[in-house]
Amino acid sequence: MAHEVPKLPYDYDALEPHIDKETMQLHHDKHHQVYVDNLNNALKNHAELQAKPVEELLRYFKDLPAEIKTAVRNHGGGHANHSLFWEILKKDVPAEGDVVEAIKKKFGSMEKFKEDFTKAAMTQFGSGWAWLIVDDIGELQVINLPNQDSPLRQNWTPILGLDVWEHSYYKKYGPARASYVEAFWNVVNWEAVDEKFKAAKG
Repeated sequence: MAHEVPKLPYDYDALEPHIDKETMQLHHDKHHQVYVDNLNNALKNHAELQAKPVEELLRYFKDLPAEIKTAVRNHGGGHANHSLFWEILKKDVPAEGDVVEAIKKKFGSMEKFKEDFTKAAMTQFGSGWAWLIVDDIGELQVINLPNQDSPLRQNWTPILGLDVWEHSYYKKYGPARASYVEAFWNVVNWEAVDEKFKAAKG
């Protein structure tokens, strides 16, 4: 079965004024679609892999045929990263739940966590992502990764991610990545992040 772009769980304008309608349309309908199309194309001669979830392809990346590794890394990563991104966006969700308590314990406070995450987003040179992940020993970590590299390839579980490719913010914020990152905190769906955290912790 071919991979597909998941439908947004909200309207394109649901995140206004923090993320604008036009950006959401282009980002979801065009950019994400390209990753899915290219991933499907890479898998067309590998029937045994076509039905596997993209998350599984990335977790077991080292076992993939060499000729498709680059495509799965880039386009499979783009598909997985964006699929998670749409899920963790929603306006006016209070920061609460087990994940928030774990963040406070790990980083000292929500303010310190936001500082660290913002730094990861701002210091990612060029295109990439900032992530809050559950690592392979069950600890929370803030990291950044270039391009569409997925934390899943390191056997880490992403639970919160911010796309800092320019296509994510340039129409509204221009080169002001810092303004986009600051606005992001208004649209974090902490309920979804908490669910992902609990699933990762088992």
